[in-house]
Amino acid sequence: MRAERLPIGTTMRITMPMADAPFLRLLAWLSPAFPTGGFAWSHGVEWAVEAGDISNEASLQDWLADVLQHGSGRADAILLRHAHAAFADAAALARIAEFARAAQPARERLAETLGQGNAFIQAAAAWGMPAFAGIVDIPYPVAVGALAGAHAIAADCACAGFIQAGTASMISAAVRLVPLGQTAGLRVLAGLEAVILAVATETRGAALDDVGGACWRADFASMRHETQYTRLFRS
Repeated sequence: MRAERLPIGTTMRITMPMADAPFLRLLAWLSPAFPTGGFAWSHGVEWAVEAGDISNEASLQDWLADVLQHGSGRADAILLRHAHAAFADAAALARIAEFARAAQPARERLAETLGQGNAFIQAAAAWGMPAFAGIVDIPYPVAVGALAGAHAIAADCACAGFIQAGTASMISAAVRLVPLGQTAGLRVLAGLEAVILAVATETRGAALDDVGGACWRADFASMRHETQYTRLFRS
């Protein structure tokens, strides 16, 4: 059936259900403007650019797809889901946080997740905190997962949103480092949508024993960044 073209100047009113408050909170927490200090970290992208692994739009998308599917993207999604389920259990959260700290492959990667996690907890205090009492140094996905669980935000939404935000942050670093234009960065983000959704879906029901990865080059990038001569980012 052929759609009818409306006359120029015609206005339409589209009625949509109002977003609920927890969803608005998730948008706030994962916004680039939320003060977690994410702009200071590149997740190894800075070294990958210097080494030539990332040199254009296509190589950036390939690099990030590997990180998401076989590296920290998948691992963080699993950690977030477990923290989401354990938000009311301080002992369980402490164990998940300890496991998440031990799972980091490099000193800078550990500093990155703890720096952002601790900053997130401090900034999100206005919304109230889950059972973090007595837990020192909370990795970023654990902090976001637990708070999302405490506010009844669906685990799937929190997981996909977290992966999307982390991907956008790495793209932002690459846009400045390669350099790439903003439009190229947005094309990369659009091209990774299916990967982001797949990782979020595939980690449903994953056990903590499933945390791991085979994204060795990205891990090496984080290790070698520690001694990189010229650095704009902290990882």
